Amino acid sequence: QVQLVESGGGLVQAGGSLRLSCAASGSPFSMNVMGWYRQTPGKQRELVATIINGGSTNYADSVKGRFIISRDNARNTVWLQMNSLKPEDTGVYYCSARQFGRDYWGQGTQVTVSS
Repeated sequence: QVQLVESGGGLVQAGGSLRLSCAASGSPFSMNVMGWYRQTPGKQRELVATIINGGSTNYADSVKGRFIISRDNARNTVWLQMNSLKPEDTGVYYCSARQFGRDYWGQGTQVTVSS
């Protein structure tokens, strides 16, 4: 059973930085895709960034140039470095992983950016 455990959320002032981490356990194989999504009250969960095991990345337009996603395939770990944070980045951030056609989700970590 694959499990994703996130850490690194918190409260930060606008313009600050946070780094989220997510470790996948329960599989001896590298996850095909790992990524981060976020959700705010009343809105659908939206993509923030994804990275495939070959290293190619994809970002939401709203975070390009500010966020950096990276991963360690051997450790099945993904990070999201968030810089120049804005109040609109506030939300619950969920780690996701895909392997052999199945999607897995973490429990979510709260990120709050104060103005």
